[in-house]
Amino acid sequence: MRLSEVFATIQGEGVLSGVPSLFIRTTGCNLRCRWCDTPYTSWNPEGEDWPLDRIINWVEGFPLYRHVVVTGGEPMLPDEIGSLCRELRTSGRHITIETAGTIYRDVACDLMSISPKLANSTPDGAWAERHESLRLQGSILRRLVSEYSYQLKFVVCSPDDLAEIKAVVDSTAALPERVLLMPEGAQPEILRERARWLVEVCKQTGYRYCPRLHIELWGSRRGV
Repeated sequence: MRLSEVFATIQGEGVLSGVPSLFIRTTGCNLRCRWCDTPYTSWNPEGEDWPLDRIINWVEGFPLYRHVVVTGGEPMLPDEIGSLCRELRTSGRHITIETAGTIYRDVACDLMSISPKLANSTPDGAWAERHESLRLQGSILRRLVSEYSYQLKFVVCSPDDLAEIKAVVDSTAALPERVLLMPEGAQPEILRERARWLVEVCKQTGYRYCPRLHIELWGSRRGV
């Protein structure tokens, strides 16, 4: 499996925010978000091939970490994702998969963290048409929500995004408490500004506000 990085930290986003977690980040993505915070896995993918036993040996080097997050890029792209998750389950780890929800695979997973991409993600230029055609796959989103313990995590830029979020939530029949609104941004001051009105939206809808704890603690850096 081709990986861009592995690291031990705390989960910075979602319902497990703050939990010590091992991150396994695959490289390669079928989308090109304009605000992508890991361009080294999408716009300019980089990494090296890790045999499965090397990945598992790395995980086992952290016996106190029960949670493993498989992320990307798009971790549902590589065929090896099924084998990796089976081995992680055998080792007794809690498995979170961070996916855009455009690809379905039958995998061992304790939390399917689905981040459907809104219109605010579509880039300018050559990738615009392809990204727009792929970013929302309704049948796949509904299947993931129905078959896994899930969270729907939306990256929000402005109040203009709220109608599209509601449409996606309604189409998947997701529970409001499993819908997370996360401000887009890589600087703490931007996150705080957007947080003020996003929190009010959550109070009115029953959705959850999702901070970006790793940005607040360490800024926009790799390996945190």
